Amino acid sequence: MMTDSDVAISMFERIGGSATIDRLVERFYERMDTLPEAKVIRAMHADDLGLIRDVLKRYLTEWTGGPRLYSVEKGHPRLRQRHIGFAIGDGERDAWLTCMRGAPEETVADAAARQDLDKALSGLADWMRNR
Repeated sequence: MMTDSDVAISMFERIGGSATIDRLVERFYERMDTLPEAKVIRAMHADDLGLIRDVLKRYLTEWTGGPRLYSVEKGHPRLRQRHIGFAIGDGERDAWLTCMRGAPEETVADAAARQDLDKALSGLADWMRNR
């Protein structure tokens, strides 16, 4: 017989679900738009961030263990392949992480979940380097 402690709680649930993902992505792109150290990655994006905001929300929802909102529409993420046209080195990774690290600090209340999310995002960002 399974007990509640046998069921793993997804990162999606730990950080607060869809509402938190929405706020996190909004803060991420606000930081990208305003932080001087984010200029290098902001320049890689379209002027209008509306579409990419929605894509990132769907991706992060699924990536953190929430509903499958990304792959049903876009297929396998293939993140490196989708980003191959962009030169992503240490500077770009660090700029992205600066924006992404600040967002959970402002949106995820659970410190342990925030730390685990940061570790996972750091690994993802490091893996995306192609230069």
